Amino acid sequence: MQKKTSSSVILAIFRLIPLRVREAVFQGLFLLYYHLVARHRFVTLHNLHLAFPEKDEREIERLAKASFRHIATVLTEFFCIPDIDDRNLHEWVEFEGLENYVAARAQNRGIIASIAHFGNWELMAAAFPYVARYGAQVLTEAGTPTQEQRANVIYRPLDNETLENMTGWVRTLNGAILVPKGKTSKRALRLLEANEMVAIASDQNVASREGVFIDYFGRPACTAVGLAVLALRSGAPVIPAFLARIAPRRYRLVIGPPMEFALTGDYEEDLKVIMQKVSKVIEDFVRQYPEQYFWMHSRWKTQRHQTD
Repeated sequence: MQKKTSSSVILAIFRLIPLRVREAVFQGLFLLYYHLVARHRFVTLHNLHLAFPEKDEREIERLAKASFRHIATVLTEFFCIPDIDDRNLHEWVEFEGLENYVAARAQNRGIIASIAHFGNWELMAAAFPYVARYGAQVLTEAGTPTQEQRANVIYRPLDNETLENMTGWVRTLNGAILVPKGKTSKRALRLLEANEMVAIASDQNVASREGVFIDYFGRPACTAVGLAVLALRSGAPVIPAFLARIAPRRYRLVIGPPMEFALTGDYEEDLKVIMQKVSKVIEDFVRQYPEQYFWMHSRWKTQRHQTD
């Protein structure tokens, strides 16, 4: 992606500010935002109450503020990503479960990576291409010559043209390819048929006509079925991938084994089966690091009608 002058100026300004100072400023602003903007504060607190009914008010508020600080940290570190490449990625990210990626890659049917708005999802775009290069190297050394697998990320473009250009340029620096949401099913299927990786997040609310209701933190949540459609039509393995912060400026990219689904043969029912399993894996991981999830989003906004 070609970087615009406005993007260069914004990146240059923020990169001039020392990292610790930048982080302190962003965290201060986000905590101020938490107190001053009632809408996002209430959504966050409401979501946490729904997800963790066993926690008391003090713990819920602590998690809410921690989640705001976490998003501030993600934004702070966004301006560090242009300096991250194969030479220093290990200083930021350690890997767990790379053998699961290699096993999925060896099937030669493409890979669907199930991701979420969790941890540092911006840094994942820098890490995924490394995983693809690692997998190609391991398979070649094992006597199975193979090309490096490209990492394609399905995403929703930002409304602001400058921010869209800036984030797009940073996300694609290390080789990730962005696929805008919309009519992406055919393109994604072609990518999987070409044995490439497609990463897709399925942890946000959609309208009832666009998704299926599954259980998420013990409550019905309307969830997009795009990932399930791709899995059923392509036969590609689905692997979960989450980038969790384990220390200041230190993350662990956890790649789980290919998911197994108890398919019924009924297409509509199997969409629910797949999305329920995907959502359960996301939920289990979020429960380990609740402060690193994007709770500002109205995950349970769409309600099930009596006729559903």
